[in-house]
Amino acid sequence: MSLTRTESGARADVRPRGGLRVRRGLGLLGTYALLIGILVFAIFPFVWTFVISVTDSGSVTTGRTVYDFPASLWPRHVTLDNFGNVLRTYPGLGRAFVNSVIISGLTVLGTLVVSSLAAYPLARYDFRGRDVVFGVILATLVLPTETNFLVNMLTLARVRQWPVVGEYLGVGSYMAVVLPTLSTAFGIFLMRQAFLSVPGALLEAARIDGATEGQILRRVMLPLSVPSLAALGIFTLVGTWNAYFWPSIALTGEQDRFPLAVEMLKLKGAFNDNIFNTAAGAVLMMLPVLTLFVLAQRFFMRGLDGAVK
Repeated sequence: MSLTRTESGARADVRPRGGLRVRRGLGLLGTYALLIGILVFAIFPFVWTFVISVTDSGSVTTGRTVYDFPASLWPRHVTLDNFGNVLRTYPGLGRAFVNSVIISGLTVLGTLVVSSLAAYPLARYDFRGRDVVFGVILATLVLPTETNFLVNMLTLARVRQWPVVGEYLGVGSYMAVVLPTLSTAFGIFLMRQAFLSVPGALLEAARIDGATEGQILRRVMLPLSVPSLAALGIFTLVGTWNAYFWPSIALTGEQDRFPLAVEMLKLKGAFNDNIFNTAAGAVLMMLPVLTLFVLAQRFFMRGLDGAVK
């Protein structure tokens, strides 16, 4: 009799555990289904653009277009001629690519420097009004970037009139695109969080050894914050590389200095409607950033983890 009770009790214990495993399995399955759905939604535009870029325009029969979904995802003939057509028809894209590299490189380097210099005292100095200053900086996140365009353009127009340096800093120069975008609330926030995660004992040891604040920043804080620097650099690079509106305004009158994002507009216009060339140009523009992101993905994720903490 006792054995029967024991067995029935054991069976009663097994049933809830089995039900719990089923619920956990269903929950895990639902989570993966949701993540896969988000993944498909995120990469679908790029996949469709890439497919159009390698589709032979001559294989699209009369009455069919690249917008016929899902037939357009399976091209009858694959070709790389569209990329060659873009490079031959628009030789200015090479110059625009160099302009994008210059503008993006200067912006990334300047943003890292400015954000680090601003975040260090906000993270490690104890002064009156520190939290208020940081709160005001974070409050600028709610403001659209376009609100600064008018003030920046008026300032750059004045700077253009300065002797000697006006030509290099005013409207129409590379620095006109770069300077107004160096100080960002997101960059300061990210680097402040990274500096807060550095143990205070390291800073005290460096001060005891006679290190100055500048040496502490260069030799202690920045080397320990490489993942956050990489994450900020990638964010800044993607935003600058894809920026269209501000560079087109700041470089008024200097079309030879237009970046790739602005020059790409020439692939689609009132007198040019070749969707295959447009897609090929879009892929060419995306490849450098995607390649860099894949190579630096490890640092990018570590940097975001530090910001969340």
